[in-house]
Amino acid sequence: MAYKISDACISCGACEPECPVGAISQGDTIYVINPDLCIDCGACEGVCPVGAPQQQD
Repeated sequence: MAYKISDACISCGACEPECPVGAISQGDTIYVINPDLCIDCGACEGVCPVGAPQQQD
């Protein structure tokens, strides 16, 4: 399942360049992950200082 960025996101942008498929972009208030592009690699989760990217069930 794809990752999703929770409301804990502080919009630091650390996750965006880590995504190998470009699934992460700046949303209106927080970063968002396009679930159709996400390959469930977890790279974003590893660099987020607040743990906002979370794997969906």
